[in-house]
Amino acid sequence: MEVSVLNINGQETGRKVTLNEAIFGIEPNDHVIYLDVKQYLANQRQGTAKAKERSEHAGSTRKLGRQKGGGGARHGDINSPLMKGGGRVFGPKPRDYGFKLNKKVKVLARKSALSYKAQENAIIVVEDFNFEAPKTKDFVNVTKNLKVDGKKVLLLLPGVNKNVYLSARNLQKTEVMTASALNTYKVLNADVVVVTENSLPSIDTILNK
Repeated sequence: MEVSVLNINGQETGRKVTLNEAIFGIEPNDHVIYLDVKQYLANQRQGTAKAKERSEHAGSTRKLGRQKGGGGARHGDINSPLMKGGGRVFGPKPRDYGFKLNKKVKVLARKSALSYKAQENAIIVVEDFNFEAPKTKDFVNVTKNLKVDGKKVLLLLPGVNKNVYLSARNLQKTEVMTASALNTYKVLNADVVVVTENSLPSIDTILNK
């Protein structure tokens, strides 16, 4: 699949790049996408929910009534889960929601996500660029020139670029990340994936190990 390389003014440079069919042209696998997105979202959870059980409540341990002859069920202390203000039965405890996922599954999920974007013609290749200083207005102009303003944009860079990252940080619908940090959730969440020219070899190397 050939894609024209644009500059930051939205004009064609006259060059074309061929997207790797083994990454951008496979038959997407929905199940591995589900697993990878599920793992990503699970890893975002803090897992700090906590409820006190009866042994953790501050309250008297005095027996509320005699064992027999009360005409009803036996009562323990005031911290019983059956009493108002008592502990909770099987309440949540701090835990890690993460789970293991095989590397090959994650790679296939990323390839599937990129293939979906390629099928939707939602991948734009731009030549590498930089800003002299961090300036949000400059990045907004780039999105307007590429006709992606107002859309959720994921920009993939070959390496860390502080000026570009800081220029896009204040924009709600824009995400900037390096090709090495590419993940399935971010790709699917974006309306358009903008890839710099030198990011493509990095993506090929990472996903074709």
